[in-house]
Amino acid sequence: MARERLQKLLAAAGIDSRRNCEELILSGTVTVNGEIIDSLPAFADLETDKITVNGRKLRQQQKVYYLLNKPKGYICTNSDPLGRRKAIDLIDTQSRIFCVGRLDLDSTGAIIITNDTKMADALTHPRHQITKTYVVGVKGKLETKDVERLKKGVWLAEGKTEPAKVKVLKSHFNSSLVEITISQGLNRQLRRVMASLGYKVTSLTRTSIGKLNLRGIGVGHYRALTKPEIIHLQKTSGKPVKTVKKAVAKKKVKPVQKVQKKPKVKKIKKIDTD
Repeated sequence: MARERLQKLLAAAGIDSRRNCEELILSGTVTVNGEIIDSLPAFADLETDKITVNGRKLRQQQKVYYLLNKPKGYICTNSDPLGRRKAIDLIDTQSRIFCVGRLDLDSTGAIIITNDTKMADALTHPRHQITKTYVVGVKGKLETKDVERLKKGVWLAEGKTEPAKVKVLKSHFNSSLVEITISQGLNRQLRRVMASLGYKVTSLTRTSIGKLNLRGIGVGHYRALTKPEIIHLQKTSGKPVKTVKKAVAKKKVKPVQKVQKKPKVKKIKKIDTD
């Protein structure tokens, strides 16, 4: 396992927020293999190093994974100076959890919540291109030309958005409903794209993340991910999965019959005995 920043390991183990864990390290209350660590950056490996905080050994938390149907009015951060309601508060667990990615305050729908920092970092990295599907409501009739522009990409401040899959669900003179699938994760991307096309978003719901969907999950409710779903996310994020290797090893494969080849006859060199 690769060494990670010490404050990140402490936060992942549920000690405190990453920023507060930095303060703990600087105060000299953290040791790694018996040595006091009081400066940053500092790195460690929870599987091979003995880490203590105030004399207590740090233990790795059991990883938990949930899919939440986030209601409107909840934020996807672990702290908020304004005291707004947090999505993680809807999950009944003792683990220190966080949202993978974000849905803004007025958006609803699917969001993964976990305490697996490595998976979260990998899943949100642009190279993995995980698809996310949204149902977007806008004011006015969605014109055919604008549907084509959505499919090809729309220019924003960061550049042109990647092509999207678009399906018009409803289009009337005063309102439209469209399903959009994207693999990018620009800040407030769909709201900004629609605004650039001249449409005001009235509702935005994320209905799926990759193979995960909201089927059977009411607004404000959640469920734990199944083992196959967790394995799928781990494979998608590039994280090695031992259970997958075992499953493959157990699979019976019909042996291939080898074709016997005629043995090669080695030529014996003539030895000069004189």
